[in-house]
Amino acid sequence: MANSIRTFFTLLLTAALAYGISYSNSAKAAQPKGPGVQVVVKGSVNDALDKLKKGVASNGMMVMGELHQGKVLEMTGIKVDSESVFIGNPNVGKKLFSLVAGAGLAVPVRLNLYKNKKGQTVISYVPLSDQLKAFNNPKVNKIAAMLDSKLEKLTKMLAR
Repeated sequence: MANSIRTFFTLLLTAALAYGISYSNSAKAAQPKGPGVQVVVKGSVNDALDKLKKGVASNGMMVMGELHQGKVLEMTGIKVDSESVFIGNPNVGKKLFSLVAGAGLAVPVRLNLYKNKKGQTVISYVPLSDQLKAFNNPKVNKIAAMLDSKLEKLTKMLAR
C-alpha cells in the first residue's frame, strides 16, 4: 500500500512539474527576451519614442538625454533601429543622491526602444528596484518601487 501511494505521488509530482515547465516555456515564448522588463509597444521606434516623450512629460518627469544608437552603429555598417532615452525627475534624483551618493549608477533611468527580429517595437528597461537594492537602504527601496510603478504604467500606456 505504501509503495502504491508513493508511486501515485511520484507520478502526480512528475505530471505537475511537466505541466509547469510547459506553461513556463509557453509564457516565456510570448514575451521578448532580454534583461529587465521587455514590453512590445505599438508603432515604429520613432512613433513609440514620440509617445514616450509625451508620457514622460505628463507624468512629472523629463527626458534628460538621448542616445541614437542606430545612427552611431550605421557608421560601423550595422543597421539597427534603436534609441535610448534617459528620463528622470530632478527632485526625486535629489532625494536619491542625498541618501546614497552612488545613485547615479541607476538614475536617470535608461529606457531602450528597438525593433526586434520579428519587426516588433520593444521598450526595455531594468527596474530601479533591481538596480538600487544593493544599497540596502529602505528609503531608497521605497523610492525605487515608486519609480518602478511609474515606469510600468508608462510602458503599458505605450503598449495600447
